[in-house]
Amino acid sequence: MDLESRIQTLQNELDLSATTSSSQKKVDPKSWLPRAPARHTLTGHRDPINAVAFHPVFSVVASAAEDATIKVWDWEHGELEQTLKGHTKAVLDLDYGGPKTGVLLASCSHDLTIKLWDPGNEYNCIRTMKGHDHSVSSVRFIPSGSGADFLVSASRDRTLKIWDVSTGYAVKTIQGHVDWVRCVEPSLDGKWMASAGNDQTARIWDTSTNDHKTSLIGHTHVIECIAFAPVAAYPTLSNLAGVKKPPSSTSFNEYLATGSRDKTINLWDSRGTLIKTLTGHDNWVKGIVFHPGGRYLLSCSDDKTIRCWDLSQNGRCVKIIEPAHGHFVTCIKWAPNQTRGGIDGAANGAPSVESPRQNGTPPKIQSELSEMSGIRCVVATGSVDLTVKIWAT
Repeated sequence: MDLESRIQTLQNELDLSATTSSSQKKVDPKSWLPRAPARHTLTGHRDPINAVAFHPVFSVVASAAEDATIKVWDWEHGELEQTLKGHTKAVLDLDYGGPKTGVLLASCSHDLTIKLWDPGNEYNCIRTMKGHDHSVSSVRFIPSGSGADFLVSASRDRTLKIWDVSTGYAVKTIQGHVDWVRCVEPSLDGKWMASAGNDQTARIWDTSTNDHKTSLIGHTHVIECIAFAPVAAYPTLSNLAGVKKPPSSTSFNEYLATGSRDKTINLWDSRGTLIKTLTGHDNWVKGIVFHPGGRYLLSCSDDKTIRCWDLSQNGRCVKIIEPAHGHFVTCIKWAPNQTRGGIDGAANGAPSVESPRQNGTPPKIQSELSEMSGIRCVVATGSVDLTVKIWAT
């Protein structure tokens, strides 16, 4: 980075932090961005971290690593709560969700399996699901109005599989990718899924029929990560796309972002139109997450940085945490939104805040503003440096 760019970045950070310098309690969650130093650096894994996932209600984050273990942490206090053993090879991904009866943790691994863990019963492994013919690289609960009764997984065997959470059986195998499928992400309402991987394309699928709807073609290397934009981002993304009227807030698949080994992030509409390419990372882009407020997109990379892109400023990079970790940054997640008596997406099967059945401290509302907006100012990242970091107010 040249001197002029560095000065501009520092000025942007000063501008963004000006409203919060006097008091953390006055931070506006809709404009909050992570800043160094991290609140906690969590150590304990013996090998690189591949994924992190937040519990939907409690102040718990889980991490998956190459050491074949999952660690469960209290992010509020920075303490290790539990280590989950059962996979025999590297754990590649994690997700919290599950049926209406209670939250579960799903994990997937190089050992070809998916496991379900019950946080309400000391994280006992309640089911091991087998069916893929190669490494299972990504797993997500599919939201629905009656709870997340189904899982979707992505694999190096070039397929996606839909699983019935209650029985552990694969009910559908989806084919279409011609190489390793690295990532899969359902829309917030569970009606759509997006997947991507080594074939350099992203694909959108109709969950009800499992039909392929759209291909997103534009990257020149492996796509490592994909994310649907929240409804809050529709106005800024519509403006970026040159669309006068934002899509309906009842549609949850209008815009997406993808991150690639070609060092870029692409913004797309659901018809497959490339809206914008964000450039600036100096190495593979490994993780992306939209700010719940809708204005920003955050990314992490093998260049050891976290970058914050302002979608209202034509996707300009307005903040860089450098270095965010001492080695490649492999994953990034934003804590789920919190509302009075529950969390956004409570239909996914999350119990209310009052429920004491899960491990971890009930999350503290960061400020009066965050209570109103529901946004929790907490981000987690994982790295090849063997640490998980919590970035919070």
